[in-house]
Amino acid sequence: MISAIDATLQPASQLVGLLKGLVSGIVLVSSPVWTSPAVAADVSQLPTGLQAKVDLAEQACAEFNDGQFDLDWGAVERVDLDGDLQPDWVLNESGFACSSAASLYCGTGGCVSHFLIEEEVHSLLNRGWTVVEFGRQRIVLADVHGTNCDGINPTPCATASVWDAEAKTWRSSAGDWE
Repeated sequence: MISAIDATLQPASQLVGLLKGLVSGIVLVSSPVWTSPAVAADVSQLPTGLQAKVDLAEQACAEFNDGQFDLDWGAVERVDLDGDLQPDWVLNESGFACSSAASLYCGTGGCVSHFLIEEEVHSLLNRGWTVVEFGRQRIVLADVHGTNCDGINPTPCATASVWDAEAKTWRSSAGDWE
């Protein structure tokens, strides 16, 4: 026999089950397009081109006063860079650390980020980047050193780049403002 308490809790438990299913479905459908940092354990599963960058950084650290290399949280990201709804790889040297050198990987111009699409690794010195959608394009916006804009370090400067899948390269343009 069902008690009065059980009868009143039954609709709430059904609602909770429905909400859990709805949230699971949203996460499952939307997860390929979310930007998410990979955990340190995932570094062993880096694609070959990015693993080579980590190996070089680790070697440079070891050669500088026997330093110990560390890869911080967020150094590896998975994000759709080209609009194909598949997460691509980004390796940010801002997440590299060496115990014997405070600025081995970054300087006043920023840090290098390595973007991997279709087995192609392209690197960009920057002070931060993001991906935005503009029409049919996924655009990588990056804050870059002022010398890229005929200035000096503090000169505000940004670049906007789109992936050309046919040529397997990034396309950017310096606008000629009037």
